[in-house]
Amino acid sequence: MKLIVDAQLPAKLCEILNQLELECIHIGELPNGDETPDIEITKFSDRQHLFVVTKDFDFYHSYMTLGKPKKLFLITTGNLKNRQLFNLFRNNSLIIKNALDRSSFVELSNEGITEHE
Repeated sequence: MKLIVDAQLPAKLCEILNQLELECIHIGELPNGDETPDIEITKFSDRQHLFVVTKDFDFYHSYMTLGKPKKLFLITTGNLKNRQLFNLFRNNSLIIKNALDRSSFVELSNEGITEHE
């Protein structure tokens, strides 16, 4: 599974995801970096068949109303220390991989992983 991590999440998350065998890039790697508008992130992710990993509810609203981006991984944990966020990914890596294989909209909350359709 391939993912692109949005600007408000740390670039270090990509390292963690890559270690978990989830191919990942951070928005900072795009030509305009964290200045890339959401619409461009959506277009890029859809062309490359990437899940957008984000805390930004603008992507959620766009997904729900327009079906864009085509694949969304929404983080709804609220404010966590990076270490706690990374541990959530590490501790749930198999569940996350399976959810991303089955669904186009996955949510990670403090309660766990939810597949939406």
